[in-house]
Amino acid sequence: MNRSCPQISFDFTSKFLPPIYILVFIIGLTANVIGLKSLLQNWTKLKIINVFALNLGLADVLYLLTLPFLVVYHLKSGKWIFGDVFCKVTRFFFNIDLYGSIGFLMCISVSRYLAIVHPVRVKGRLTATHSVVVSVLVWVLVIAQSLPDMFFPKTYRKGAQKCFDTTSNSYMEDYLTYSVGWTVTGFCLPFLVTVGCYTHVIVTLCSSRSTDRLLNRRSLKLLLVLILLFSVCYIPYHIFKNLNLWVRVMTKKKQCYSWFNTVYMAHQVGRGLVCLNPALNPLVYLHVSEELSSGLRTLMGRTRRVLYSHRMSSITVSTRAHATNQV
Repeated sequence: MNRSCPQISFDFTSKFLPPIYILVFIIGLTANVIGLKSLLQNWTKLKIINVFALNLGLADVLYLLTLPFLVVYHLKSGKWIFGDVFCKVTRFFFNIDLYGSIGFLMCISVSRYLAIVHPVRVKGRLTATHSVVVSVLVWVLVIAQSLPDMFFPKTYRKGAQKCFDTTSNSYMEDYLTYSVGWTVTGFCLPFLVTVGCYTHVIVTLCSSRSTDRLLNRRSLKLLLVLILLFSVCYIPYHIFKNLNLWVRVMTKKKQCYSWFNTVYMAHQVGRGLVCLNPALNPLVYLHVSEELSSGLRTLMGRTRRVLYSHRMSSITVSTRAHATNQV
């Protein structure tokens, strides 16, 4: 242990996050707009699970619209020029997207669980109205969990103004306590519910001979998407976020270790991975919306035909030009 804490280099963040933000903004916004458009075009056919997917998309779009401002922030080497209020707004939208996504993915898992494991009990009893009420409750809980974060200072001026995703060092002990509790209620509990539901679903599908093969395949694909989201986006972020907060508390007390810089780097990678969340969430649409899945296949078929036609036209023109030169 060293009493003098080494200075952490922030250059990695400025180089690592902007390309990810730009890529996620382009892919995520395009995919979510297409997904939301498909769901809204079939509004009268909205099923319970589609309502949750619709809310998932809305949460993603809110966060995606803040990414250009974060790109500017990091390209300016961590100089925030948009004011204290908007700094808090961007962080708030990130949090409601993150924990809203986790909440609505849990709702989708519970919906699948009820439809597959207890089909007789819920048939005709659960409607889209019920899913709307549940969605409102999810929004209320997510906002209630995220609001305390708004009361922690987010900007700090020492030369260039900073926009923290957590808070300044002065409030680090209190924020660490809040963050751990937030992780338990906002991530761990929904994660356990999701795992429990899909474990039971897979057992039921594998043990039942009368199960529809299409339903079986779609449920397994959705499970793989959820595993991808939780393992790539959510788990690393929460582990290294809280570990990095603890490191900052220890650094404040002048209790330092050589691996503290590694924790910071891992936390930045975790931030980049969790940012992929809005770009990966549209995969959920494909496995809960038959209309979108069918429409996407049709679009891909048309695209292939157009590309094939364009390629054949190019070959024909090239052949004719070659024949003319021969003459």
